[in-house]
Amino acid sequence: MSTAELDGISVAYDDLGSGLPVVLVHGHPFNRSMWRPQAERFSREGYRVITADLRGYGETTVVPGKTGLDVFAADIVRLADHLGLERFVLGGLSMGGQIVMEFHRTYPDRVSGLLLADTSPQEETEEGRRVRNEMADRVLAEGLDPYAEEVLTKMVSPENVRTMPDVAAHVLEMMRTTPKEGAAAALRGRAERPDYRESLTQVRVPSLVVVGTEDEFTPVSDAELMHELIPGSTLAVIEGAAHMPNLEREAEFDAVFARFLKEIG
Repeated sequence: MSTAELDGISVAYDDLGSGLPVVLVHGHPFNRSMWRPQAERFSREGYRVITADLRGYGETTVVPGKTGLDVFAADIVRLADHLGLERFVLGGLSMGGQIVMEFHRTYPDRVSGLLLADTSPQEETEEGRRVRNEMADRVLAEGLDPYAEEVLTKMVSPENVRTMPDVAAHVLEMMRTTPKEGAAAALRGRAERPDYRESLTQVRVPSLVVVGTEDEFTPVSDAELMHELIPGSTLAVIEGAAHMPNLEREAEFDAVFARFLKEIG
């Protein structure tokens, strides 16, 4: 692990391998270990893979209050500048995918390719804003344990929880150990997320959209919408995975991602 002091916070990150730079952004309420299988594999296969804990998550500084997607995107720019990365492939899952969309909207010249996994481009609904803010209040009051137990079988399909106990344990541990103040701040920020559909039509770099067939949070229809909006994009639907296909169906996810990276060079 390395750390970088950026804009008053200490960012924990891993920087593995060399070659085409690939920055992977974790979802909520996880940390950079979510991408460990991909970081380890692709760093051995000629890529420089950077994974970082977002502010409020993992080993990065916790900033209470409200953290918007624009703040997370700015943090990625600062880390990229710190690492000397001018352009790079940028990928994210769930909230990480929304951060990627915000990053592209704000810094389009910095990306050489996009991975959007199990995410959604639409702005938050009025009901969604209420639910996210209520969940933020609940997380602050109760911590992450109750929430983690409730959503485990949506993050990882019930069948995979049963047959892949190591994956289920990893996902549960990430959720349980996420700092409650950081999780709440991100929930409040996502409650105000904008609509990315228009900006996705302006994507001019190779793009891969991935989704698990069993995903209840961001269903296949959301992935199909992004695929339709992004010119020339590739859609990969991973059978038997819920919200975490990179962990639930690691081999299938990696095969799709590998083909995509080879196309970029």
